[in-house]
Amino acid sequence: MRTALPRPFLRLAGANLAAQSAEQLSLAAVPLLAVLALHAGPGEIGLLAAVQTLPFLLLSIPLGLLADRWSRQRLMVLAEALRALSLLGLLGVAVSASPSIAWLAVLGFAGAVGTVGFSVAAPALVPSLVGRAALAQANGRLELARSAAFAAGPSLGGALVAWLGAPVAFVLAALLSLQAVALLLRIAEPARTQAPARHPVAELREGAAFVWQHALLRPILLTAMAWNLSWFVLQAAYVPHAVRALGLGAEAVGLTLGACGAGMVAGALLSPRILRSLPLGRAIQLGPALSVLAALAMVATLAWPSGLLAALAMFLFGVGPIVWVIASTTLRQTVTPQQMLGRVSALFLTANAGMRPLGAALGGAVGAAWGEPACLLLAMAGFGLQAWLILASPMRGLRALPTPA
Repeated sequence: MRTALPRPFLRLAGANLAAQSAEQLSLAAVPLLAVLALHAGPGEIGLLAAVQTLPFLLLSIPLGLLADRWSRQRLMVLAEALRALSLLGLLGVAVSASPSIAWLAVLGFAGAVGTVGFSVAAPALVPSLVGRAALAQANGRLELARSAAFAAGPSLGGALVAWLGAPVAFVLAALLSLQAVALLLRIAEPARTQAPARHPVAELREGAAFVWQHALLRPILLTAMAWNLSWFVLQAAYVPHAVRALGLGAEAVGLTLGACGAGMVAGALLSPRILRSLPLGRAIQLGPALSVLAALAMVATLAWPSGLLAALAMFLFGVGPIVWVIASTTLRQTVTPQQMLGRVSALFLTANAGMRPLGAALGGAVGAAWGEPACLLLAMAGFGLQAWLILASPMRGLRALPTPA
């Protein structure tokens, strides 16, 4: 049964939608500005992408430790304000007479720092704003906003740049980010008991030991790492495979990629019913199982080249992970002590982010040596591994949320 979510959480959900939309708009507009105004090639675009992912590796854990020591609401306000400033800076670059890749990279890095701060603090703040019974519903609301932004943001950003120019896209993104700041300022975070401050390394070791020794969190972490590695192996090969083997043009490739966003929205909408219908452990296992089906559908395009089959695979890749994120995040928030939520969220974020460049590099090396089919088969093996990790874990016997930490 759905319950009315409290007003402070609704403000957080609104801020999340605005912040996610601002991020997706800028992620679409920056490379387009680089290509159209600066005639950037793959090397420069790759550099921009790499710089925008660095904060996830470098700063997730420090910001997670800060979220456990400090006000999470205040950290999110400062993080989103930094993103807004970076977007205003990007607007300045877009209207400048002499824009540069260097400034796009620096400002992109600053915006990504804001994303990391928001990402580690939000899951840690949610349990203090909603009751335990409404955690899954609240996480579903946040993921629906993220999915909608992911599905619509890139296409809207591309359209704005094409029709009205990059400055308009950055103006809209900055306004959305400032709206998120305004909503976050109206959230009164409940007071929580603060543990005595200790050395950051000791706190980090404590958080890592907690995750690794927990019978439910350890398989969730390992499954997420295997999934991200496999996904980025697949991403390294998909577009060349779609063009060369499936015969798809640029527009058709974009539609198949958009099917993933549509799947994310569908997964977020279906998750409340799924979580009501299945034992919690089975709901968590559903996402990895759907990813195996998606990988099989993608590999099937080697025998039956079909854009529709590829789109179905991408749709399933969108549905499964969203159900997984909502269910597994709810479990993580329940079993993790309040004073440890920030660093535990940061550990998960860092581990997942670390798998992304590794997966992309592995996919690129395998594709260069043996071609795109080898990448698809390797990705399928990885998705099989991540499903085995969670299906063989104690998760299969979990029927409901365990006793809160």
